[in-house]
Amino acid sequence: MGTITKALELLDLFSKSRPEIGLGEFVKLVGRDKATVHRHLVELMQNGWLEQDPASRAYRLGPAILRLSAVRETTYPTRALIRPVVRQLSEDVGELVHASLLQGDQLSPIFFADPGRYGVQVHFNLSELLPLHATSSGLAVLAFCAPDQQERILTGALTAYTKATTTDPETLRALIEDTRQTGIAGISQAFDAEVASQAIAVYGPGDRPIGALSVSVPSVRATPEHRQNIRGPLTRAARDITRSLGGTYPPDHPLSRHEAEVT
Repeated sequence: MGTITKALELLDLFSKSRPEIGLGEFVKLVGRDKATVHRHLVELMQNGWLEQDPASRAYRLGPAILRLSAVRETTYPTRALIRPVVRQLSEDVGELVHASLLQGDQLSPIFFADPGRYGVQVHFNLSELLPLHATSSGLAVLAFCAPDQQERILTGALTAYTKATTTDPETLRALIEDTRQTGIAGISQAFDAEVASQAIAVYGPGDRPIGALSVSVPSVRATPEHRQNIRGPLTRAARDITRSLGGTYPPDHPLSRHEAEVT
């Protein structure tokens, strides 16, 4: 891991529930020596990625992130294009819907919506990176990503987030093959012990998925009938997002055949 990667890795530790982090906590979280962590924090702060509270001395995300976020959304308005589709799908199926983009070997959520129709709801953390092997969004991407990336995930360390998380590479290969046949990834209680979800990969101009669209349902409400009713609206929404982002589904994706049938 290079110096730049080690420094930028510190930024991923921030979340909605952890908006400020002190030096000592950083050291515990990353398991590095204090002097090295402090040097990285100073460099990040000097470049605007972090700022420091004068009273508590804790660090928080800095203005450089706001500036680049604005540049990204202005020049490539992903969130603006995805937002209305996510909201409409959430209203159509009555459940929490979220879209995420591929960030290395993880998925970074960018927007979610929940109509809040039920007393039992899915808790979703927009700042939490999603693993590819333990989420339906991840499986949807893994099924159609580059072969070397798929192999890297399957042969790497596979974290068990719950008792139902699949960490056996061969079992995951079978799940990936099922996803390749239908285009829809389904997973239950693998990342959150109380949630079942379904997802479809979304594409940009290239021939590999750039992210995924997912519907998450509390396990107590995830009946076979309800899950089946979600698939049609989810398929249409994923296709709409892909078109909005200037993409098309490649020939090896089942939604490509679906588009041909519609046309």
